[in-house]
Amino acid sequence: MSATESTTARPGEAAWQPKLVALDIDGTLLRWIEGTGTTSEALSDKVRDAVRRAYDAGAHVVLSSGRSAHSMTGIADLLGIPDEGAERLWIVASNGAVVLRYPPTDVVHEETFDARAAVEKILERRPNVLVAVENRGVGYRMNRPFPEGELGGGENMIATVQEMVAEPVSRVIIRDPDATPEDFLALGRDLGLHGIDYVVGYTAWLDLTPVGVSKASGLAYVCDQLDLEPADVLAIGDGRNDVEMLEWAGRGVAMGNAPEVVQEVADAVTAHVADDGAALELSRWF
Repeated sequence: MSATESTTARPGEAAWQPKLVALDIDGTLLRWIEGTGTTSEALSDKVRDAVRRAYDAGAHVVLSSGRSAHSMTGIADLLGIPDEGAERLWIVASNGAVVLRYPPTDVVHEETFDARAAVEKILERRPNVLVAVENRGVGYRMNRPFPEGELGGGENMIATVQEMVAEPVSRVIIRDPDATPEDFLALGRDLGLHGIDYVVGYTAWLDLTPVGVSKASGLAYVCDQLDLEPADVLAIGDGRNDVEMLEWAGRGVAMGNAPEVVQEVADAVTAHVADDGAALELSRWF
């Protein structure tokens, strides 16, 4: 899909309105800072107001990101949801491996895997990469410091790779500031990382997750709890880690800044994040 649809209803369903809105964060709600692998932590008024309209209309707003749980709750606070005394939000973190309720933070579902063999393979090919695993609720454990701001807030601790992957984990981050995304796409293909899934980000950033786990699987878990179907879901995202989510949702919308491979699987493409594309799409329905 290469252009934004102008309709305010899905074909054949003139009265359709999303019952669940799944929103990626970086590059979708928040704008990338040029030349870095980080985003501004400031929401535009248009985006905040559009998300709030969806929430006030009764839609379940679900933040769905590759971020760790502790770096997502602050985004809910910026959006001003949920209302005091209202039902807690559902949040899908770590590319679907962790599902939580907020506030307070309560992890209700987690998928883990044995990452040792995959990490060993990667280190054989790229011994100088940065490696991190989530220290849930606290921050990250890493073999060396990552570029400033890339892992978000929290308390980060230095540890050996062997210590980090000695027990099953929900996600492993591989980062090489001197490489390109294309380098990492080739690395994943060449290594044949069997038994796990991986996704490459905008920079040379590789996320390893349990096989079959994605934002789509995390959202499916949420829908099961809410007695909803994929057809009830509007999902908006911009990254390669959003592909499964956009394919799974009743309406999957790619941001205008998304790579071509992401736009191709979407039902529609909205405007660039710098032009508040998420707000434009939400305004079609709420």
